[in-house]
Amino acid sequence: MKMRLMISLGIVGVLTCAGGLYAQNSNGEIDGIAHVAYRVSNLDNELAFLKKLGFEESFAMKHDGHTTEVFVKVNDRQFLEVYPQTEPGERLGWMHVCYESADLNALHDALVSRGLDPTEVRKAAAGNLIMSLKDPDGRTTEFTQYMPGSLHTLDRGKHLGPNRVSDSLLGFDLPVEDLPAAQTFYKKLGFNVESADDALRMTAPGNEKLSIEVRKYVPGALAETLFTVYDARDAEQQLKGQGLDVKRVKTLVFVHDPDGNPLVFLQAQ
Repeated sequence: MKMRLMISLGIVGVLTCAGGLYAQNSNGEIDGIAHVAYRVSNLDNELAFLKKLGFEESFAMKHDGHTTEVFVKVNDRQFLEVYPQTEPGERLGWMHVCYESADLNALHDALVSRGLDPTEVRKAAAGNLIMSLKDPDGRTTEFTQYMPGSLHTLDRGKHLGPNRVSDSLLGFDLPVEDLPAAQTFYKKLGFNVESADDALRMTAPGNEKLSIEVRKYVPGALAETLFTVYDARDAEQQLKGQGLDVKRVKTLVFVHDPDGNPLVFLQAQ
């Protein structure tokens, strides 16, 4: 826990503001995080929890009359993607990250040139371009390019809850089995990688508002999704006012969803 706090506090030290959208590059690199996905045991309970954080449902995807995934908006370019568990054996919790790029075909070619094997770029059901690959632990990593007329694009300016505890998805903290393999993987994705004992910290060139940490897996370790807030005390009080069990450690605020997945809110400097 001490190491986790030290690393997270290091992130806070380089933050300059909370919220806001990032500039998009035209060179086919990663611009930011489009969404983080979770699979949950009870979709209604999860959506009710996220509503307590001030996040509103943007749209849902359905198949044969059943909801297959729900997009919950953080801001106009960032979402939480929530999948219901449909089979008892499906693993719950953090599923994948999806990065945004302004030129997905150029990013595809760049990743291939670095020795990665992404899928071909295709149009997804929501109307955006998408591709994916597997990380060293076998998790899916997605990449998207927002397109005119897509469900995400048509929802811009909407469902921006006025009481959102955060308006910026900073990144995530992910336990991994093999740190050297993770370091190689993230470098090939184009990230700047900094090593700190049993953890790695990644940033994207040209986007200081994105931060990724990976740490050596230990039993019971869970992935954390990271958000920024203007004031940790205010965030703590807002979440407690919604009846949530909240823990604040200096400028870090911790809360857990109904399945026990941790969400962390970091105060910007």
